[in-house]
Amino acid sequence: MDIQELAANLLAGDRRSLARAITLVESGRDDHRVQALELMELVQKSKREALRIGLSGTPGVGKSTFIESFGMMLVGRGLKVAVLAVDPSSARTGGSILGDKTRMELLTRERNAFIRPSPSQTELGGVARRTREATLLCEAAGYDVVLIETVGVGQSETVVAQMSDLFLLLLAPAGGDELQGVKRGIMEMADLILVNKADGDLKAAAQRTRADYAGALHLLRRRPQDPDGFPKAATVSAIEDAGLAEAWDDMQALVEWRKTQGYYAQTRADQAQYWFVQDIRNGLLGQLDREPLKSAIKGYAAQVSEGEISASFAAQTVLDALKGLP
Repeated sequence: MDIQELAANLLAGDRRSLARAITLVESGRDDHRVQALELMELVQKSKREALRIGLSGTPGVGKSTFIESFGMMLVGRGLKVAVLAVDPSSARTGGSILGDKTRMELLTRERNAFIRPSPSQTELGGVARRTREATLLCEAAGYDVVLIETVGVGQSETVVAQMSDLFLLLLAPAGGDELQGVKRGIMEMADLILVNKADGDLKAAAQRTRADYAGALHLLRRRPQDPDGFPKAATVSAIEDAGLAEAWDDMQALVEWRKTQGYYAQTRADQAQYWFVQDIRNGLLGQLDREPLKSAIKGYAAQVSEGEISASFAAQTVLDALKGLP
């Protein structure tokens, strides 16, 4: 693969090259990883930036429907939109359905939209291992907005907040009953809580749910990077396109305020440091899957299961061996 040519085509906005580049960075092969690092260095020089929006929500809340309606609205305003949808992988087989693209039929046909489903594989945090690099590739390809959809909602899915400029929490009308099921951690990271399906018979329930969450947000400690009125809760209807324009206005206002106050640039710098450390940790963990440590770990595991040595002693022995590797 000619990495120089791939980078040039990607920077020119070629969608096929973008897809190939994401496939490359997601590959687990060592030779592909070397090429991926070369590619990332080439495209990073473009210094292009997109608004990164993380999106999480309870199962069945209508994340795909919301993304399609919201994305179509942004495309209609002349913006280029990329969607990185992460699907959960089976713990047994490792497979994923990757059905998000089929649920966004209208957005898929748009020339100024790019949709890429990826398996979460063994990664926690609601995102795939290389989602951040895929985000950077979408930025380099000239997309104005990158939507990062996580696999679900909970304590671990807050990792997406470490790679986005805005974090949206999407909920369904439930008269406030869902409030007990949403973890405080994810609420503290949310910039906007959007109650979807605010239409038809559910409209009144959506308004009540919004009020419940608005009250809950007031009880949380105010973050220095938020102006008055944020974080906030609002209602939207992806089917009727209601509230989407207002939500977009809120996002733009929040981002503009953070840029003016210096929080936007500082957050991106902090995120870059976070992922630097994460890449080091992932690299160290990857050493455990390579010889000779892989065989050694298997041998120690057998001794631990037989009760010949303690798990703590075996683990420390492996760590000591890791220190001696080149």
